Amino acid sequence: MSDTIAPGGARAAAPAPDAVSTLAVTLRFALRNLRGGVRGFGVFLACIALGVASIAGVGSVARSLSDGLASQGRLILGGDVAASLLQREATPEELAFLRARGQVSSVATLRSMVRTADARTALVEPKAVDPAAYPAIGSLAVEPPLSNDQLFAPRDGVWGAAADQTLFSRLDLKPGDRVKIGEAEVELRAVLLSEPDKLVAGIGFGPRLLLSQDALRASGLLAPGSLVRWTYRLTLPPGEADDAGLARFIEAVRVGLPDSGFETRSRVNAAPQFQRNIERFAQFLTLVGLAALVVGGVGVANAVSAYVERRRASMATLKSLGATGGRVFAISLVEIMVLAALGTLIGLAVGAALPYVASATAGALLPTPIEPHVYLRELAQGALYGLLTALSFALWPLGRAHDVPVSALFRDQVDPDSHGPRWRYRIMVGLAVAALAGSAVWLSFDRRIALAAVIGTAGSFVLLRLVAVSLMALAARVPRPRRTELRMAVANIHRPGALTPSLVLSLGLGVTLLVTLALIDSTIRSQLERSIPARAPSFFFLDVPSGEAQRFDAFLAREAPDAKLERVPMMRGRVTALKGVPVAEVKAAENAAWVLEGDRGITFSATPPEGSTVVEGAWWPADYAGKPLVSFDAELAHGLGLGIGDAVTVNVLGRNITATVANLRRVEWQTLGINFVMVFSPNSFAGAPHTNLATLAFPGGQDAAREGRLAGAAGREFPNVTTVRVKDALDAINEVVAQLAVAIRGASSVALVAAVLVLGGALAAGHRSRVYDAVVLKTLGATRMRLLAAFLLEYGLLGLASAVFGALAGAGAAWWVLTRVMRLGFEWHFAGPLAIAVSAIAVTIVLGLVGTWRILGQKPAPYLRNL
Repeated sequence: MSDTIAPGGARAAAPAPDAVSTLAVTLRFALRNLRGGVRGFGVFLACIALGVASIAGVGSVARSLSDGLASQGRLILGGDVAASLLQREATPEELAFLRARGQVSSVATLRSMVRTADARTALVEPKAVDPAAYPAIGSLAVEPPLSNDQLFAPRDGVWGAAADQTLFSRLDLKPGDRVKIGEAEVELRAVLLSEPDKLVAGIGFGPRLLLSQDALRASGLLAPGSLVRWTYRLTLPPGEADDAGLARFIEAVRVGLPDSGFETRSRVNAAPQFQRNIERFAQFLTLVGLAALVVGGVGVANAVSAYVERRRASMATLKSLGATGGRVFAISLVEIMVLAALGTLIGLAVGAALPYVASATAGALLPTPIEPHVYLRELAQGALYGLLTALSFALWPLGRAHDVPVSALFRDQVDPDSHGPRWRYRIMVGLAVAALAGSAVWLSFDRRIALAAVIGTAGSFVLLRLVAVSLMALAARVPRPRRTELRMAVANIHRPGALTPSLVLSLGLGVTLLVTLALIDSTIRSQLERSIPARAPSFFFLDVPSGEAQRFDAFLAREAPDAKLERVPMMRGRVTALKGVPVAEVKAAENAAWVLEGDRGITFSATPPEGSTVVEGAWWPADYAGKPLVSFDAELAHGLGLGIGDAVTVNVLGRNITATVANLRRVEWQTLGINFVMVFSPNSFAGAPHTNLATLAFPGGQDAAREGRLAGAAGREFPNVTTVRVKDALDAINEVVAQLAVAIRGASSVALVAAVLVLGGALAAGHRSRVYDAVVLKTLGATRMRLLAAFLLEYGLLGLASAVFGALAGAGAAWWVLTRVMRLGFEWHFAGPLAIAVSAIAVTIVLGLVGTWRILGQKPAPYLRNL
């Protein structure tokens, strides 16, 4: 009753139900409706669970790797803190400063060549250690097991060493064989199995050669200006080894040794570059997972639309008994969000288990220890994405039921309502989508890329909707085909309740994502394997002594008279300040921040380097003798906030040099020629010791036999010069790219599964209307084969349109990522997109065939009675 009889006979209004009772009634109705189970929501649950599992799982695995780095940072770093120098050892005063604060051990790392007695050569990554102190933390594993004294001590004037199995295989050696490094002969006494501090060295282009520092000194490779990094690891006293103590030590080095050029690092950030790579790759996979979740959102919308259709009678009954449209909407929304929560919980369970699965199956293969735990923040992020996706895609179809009268609900079978929901529901959809997009950007490591991904996804949605509308409009206007099956297929594309919007959206998004990933992968591989080597030099020669530069030039002119030689002076320096501001306080753009991390190669020149063009400012005169000037890469300068006239301070060989930016250059890095971020005027480093970097390019490109002969001759004539074949370096990069490609393809498979699920859901959502179509047409004389041909033509046409759009949109997205984010050229590779497009059409037809076959098997009588 809506009112009551007050004392005295007056009729009084009944008190309005409060919010709590209203919510309780809504929940009771929603939960009662759910007692019938989750039939019809299989695709809904699968889409939500799959997307949440991929996002939560990627985040949890990345966090496990990061925690492994943090917990094992002391082992990875080789101490509590490390201070490193390039091109020089620490002075006695600097060593005394370090030893006053902890126990010090040191290692020296570089690149060099080894050669056998029969002139075979190989690039190696030597690491020279103090046998009495290495490793300070952890253990060294070699085969056969040897003590440090047995491994490194000289025997009969020959030093001992251990090497990776790769070196033994590459030069066909066995333990006990001897090689020369520089002027020193070493005996390879054992195979190096593991070194506790391997990760901190980063990716190497050659196998590890572990030897003593005395052996390195005997090699003659420690000439002034040689590119040798000396790292001093400190084990701090117990009371100084906490995080505050680490910070105090780093500050003490900065204040006490301001001009030393020490690059300091603590166990908290033992491998910062690896940590950033983890974060970047995790972000990429998270965005792919989010794209898969958004693709799955189409399945959510289809499932909710089907739910509204199935619940038509119940909604009509509730409205006829006085329920408002808002109450019906609220009950339905609670049901959907309860199911979304169930799918989210399934996805969270899988995501939480992934770190443990990764640890058990791939822990031994990973370059860093993995510490699996249940990470609530990453799981909460996955849950947030899952619930917001479900809400964003469910509100629109649920909102449409609000204003539909009871009579329209009952006759919607033959006269579907085409009106959209009220504005309040449209605004709710907008807010939910904005929250989803905002969360994706705000929680990302690189918000610029995340924003581009969100805009690209939104643009794809809009474009795919336009494609679907245009396709329906075109189908409605084309001349009627003479063939009956084709005429029925075209009519099905534009009829009321057609599958066109949902099928084009789900399939188009899936194809777009897959084509994007395929083109990025194929372009990077092509440029590494074909495009770059065609223009790149054949050799890099490192550490060419300045005093032997002319003799080295003459040697190459004699051995390779037709080759092109380029040689420049090279030093290493670390940027310490920009415009007078310490680099620790500089807010650099993400794409330029790496310039401030660690040391950079630098050179000086009287003329602009080949492969670069001055775009701002002017080059200095050849005889310039004023204050130091520097030329900067234009794009990186803008990312660092630098312009003409700004000051840049670098530390070279323990000395701070401040130079003024004289000009900005556009650099063609893809040629692999000699070029540097910073090129200084020649007077900037007058008298400083340095070596030379040279490249040699053979006419006509690669010639393996000729390269091998030249490498052997260079090793004999200049044992202290490091010879790097560009092909070997590219092979090492290719190996890393191949490993990343596996992970990328695994991530893209998640999107593929989501697209297939959505496609199947879209076909299932149209099952009921298709059954009535088939029954009526069969009653009118249509044969099963004719109906089958009509349905398959419809699915083929829709699949073709979606695949064509997906291929074009994917190519556009790949072009943007490659040219704007990765700064590479774009290459169109026909095979990958074609295979994806054909596969998409085939999947659409196969799934359509499966659903159609079930439809054609229905008996007409039960359906005719209810028409």
